[in-house]
Amino acid sequence: MKNILLKTVAIGFALAALTAGSAYAQSTLDTVVQSKKLRCGIMLDSPPSGFRNTSNEPDGFDVVYCKDMAAALGATPEIVETPSPDRIPALVSNRIDVLIASTTPTPKRALTVAFTQPYMNNTMGVVTRKDTGIKAYADLNSKKLGGVIGSTPEQLLNKELAGGWKDSGATYTGYSNDAEAYLALQQGKVDAILLSFGVFNALSQSGQFPEFTTAGEAPLSDMVSIAVRRDDQQFLNWAKMFVWQQSVSGRFEEVYKKYFGGGPLPSLHANGIDF
Repeated sequence: MKNILLKTVAIGFALAALTAGSAYAQSTLDTVVQSKKLRCGIMLDSPPSGFRNTSNEPDGFDVVYCKDMAAALGATPEIVETPSPDRIPALVSNRIDVLIASTTPTPKRALTVAFTQPYMNNTMGVVTRKDTGIKAYADLNSKKLGGVIGSTPEQLLNKELAGGWKDSGATYTGYSNDAEAYLALQQGKVDAILLSFGVFNALSQSGQFPEFTTAGEAPLSDMVSIAVRRDDQQFLNWAKMFVWQQSVSGRFEEVYKKYFGGGPLPSLHANGIDF
């Protein structure tokens, strides 16, 4: 009986070790290191985080972070253009290895994918035309509003509409990308959009939309995180260390100033609490 029990215990330990080994072998971290290729999902219609430069090559803050991550893994970066609504589906369906696409971590999204701590903080402001008369966020309660489908600003504006803005005459139109939203605002199809101050600063420096102006801060600090597949703890641990290293090494500051211009660095903390 004792021998049978010992054999049973030994088999149990062997199976546990085999299962643990299999789980580890399935990590994207190992796959990337072995294949020497890192597929990054990035929105290329959201400058300066992601866009195509004059040579039609992917460029922007998120693109540089993908390249930095690939270099740290000894891999070649592969930029996979991923529109806003397709960001999480692309990761879940294994079309990409990692999502670096200005994605806000939320409890609902975390049911599907796993997030690092924030790698960027997009403090939001109201962006309007100089002729609309909008002076503050509260003035939006009767205006034509726009945004990008699936984005956090869209969620905020739809919440405001449901909470009473619709009764005051406000409307909302969702667009597939930032470029369409900018054009709608320029053409008068909408009166305002919500945009991070960093992005607005870069947009202003480009000289493309001289009629745009800011009208105060929106009640939304949009911290964004890198995402990996939900059950891939090994890759998540590594990605979190990567975000930390980018910050403490000064690389975050360097890349931020290159694409978002001067001014103070945005805080990556929420009242000193990290996750």
